[in-house]
Amino acid sequence: MANKQKILVVDDEADIVELISYNLTKEGYQVFTAPNGKVALKVAKESNPDLIILDVMMPEMDGIETCRLLRALPEFKQTFMVFLTARSEEYSEIAGFHVGADDYIAKPIKPRALMSRINAILRRNAADNIDDSTTDKLEISDLVIDRDSFLVYRGEEKFVLAKKEFELLYLLASKPNKVFSREQILKAIWEDSVVVTNRTIDVHIRKLREKIGDTYVTTVKGVGYKFELDK
Repeated sequence: MANKQKILVVDDEADIVELISYNLTKEGYQVFTAPNGKVALKVAKESNPDLIILDVMMPEMDGIETCRLLRALPEFKQTFMVFLTARSEEYSEIAGFHVGADDYIAKPIKPRALMSRINAILRRNAADNIDDSTTDKLEISDLVIDRDSFLVYRGEEKFVLAKKEFELLYLLASKPNKVFSREQILKAIWEDSVVVTNRTIDVHIRKLREKIGDTYVTTVKGVGYKFELDK
């Protein structure tokens, strides 16, 4: 059955575009392509994709600038943006998140891992449309996060978390692989408390890792944290 969701793939390397397009099409997605950022702006406006995969280094207009311009348009405020790049420099990753990227995937591409990541990102749409009052339990990775009891289970193992630790884990796990900035976390968990600082978040993350292990919550340096669904 065809998937109604549309994905725009933007990369100046034809073989990369062909590889990604083939795997996305096989998954049922409707795929559009562009060889650079300038063309991508035009194709995006015409196709209105649900997700855009952007290479960082491209001629005419790079991925960072393309993402920045798209995010400035009202119709692309909520569109998922994923950067695809061979660059490993930390500043490039940070720049991508600051202009509005939802995720960052490194080359060389591993098709199965890429599809898993894309599917996880697009599932956030469904999660966003669920009323919080009906979402009492998250089952993600090998964890069960029960909001009614404020308990976390891994098989027969049970973890008792402090209230803020639990809320922090629940927030990150509710949108796997999405990077939450420290500002977003402060607003969601501590709201308008004037005594809470970024250091408070770091301490809660450390305590959370001590209790459930350090493989779930990943630090994105200079940006924030995310629940790592796929390693």
